Amino acid sequence: MYVGNAGEDAALDRGWLLGHFKGVGDPRHSEAVEVKWGVHPAGDERSQWVRGEERTALLVLVSGRFRVELPGRSVLLERQGDYVVWGRGVDHSWFAEEESVVLTVRWPSVPGYVVAGDG
Repeated sequence: MYVGNAGEDAALDRGWLLGHFKGVGDPRHSEAVEVKWGVHPAGDERSQWVRGEERTALLVLVSGRFRVELPGRSVLLERQGDYVVWGRGVDHSWFAEEESVVLTVRWPSVPGYVVAGDG
């Protein structure tokens, strides 16, 4: 069992709370799913598009105004609870139009996709 605070724990691992990257034996270790508590200042953006995506993702807006860029479509999340889901093979990027908090769930949990400088 593990009890924590998403805001505090997220600061320790670029926002990630659960996934393959947590130590084996840690209840937050999972190869099935990843969970991220993303806190983004206004103007924060992913420096490069994710290409060759192998996972399905769900991104839920907790607060703020957050834009997700997908091929041929820009999705604006502006009301608490707005969300977007995309699947395997869908490239993506994002931009925080206002200070934003987003909860991301991805599955399965696989290594990769880290871009230096991304929060």
